[in-house]
Amino acid sequence: QVQLVESGGGLVQPGGSLRLSCAASGFTFSNYAMSWYRQAPGKERELVAVISSIAGNTRYVDSVKGRFTISRDNPKNTVSLQMNSLKLEDTAVYCCSAYVYGKRYWGQGTQVTVSS
Repeated sequence: QVQLVESGGGLVQPGGSLRLSCAASGFTFSNYAMSWYRQAPGKERELVAVISSIAGNTRYVDSVKGRFTISRDNPKNTVSLQMNSLKLEDTAVYCCSAYVYGKRYWGQGTQVTVSS
């Protein structure tokens, strides 16, 4: 079955960096685009970044452009999100996601807290 497991969240000061990783299994990882979403308390879930399957084309929400970088390692079945220059408003639960076999799958999420 499809499984997505995130790691790498934590507490960081404003201006700091974190790297999130998502290990995928149960499907042919290299064939599918991968996404990172986030949900802050009291807010709707937001698409943060997407990376395509083969070419690795990327797309970001405006609020993270120039600060976050999504990447993938197809042989290792992992997708990562490098987050730099973190801001208070980046605080959220971050989830990786994939649309596979006609269904969207989610990881369990990892908490990112930006606080001084």
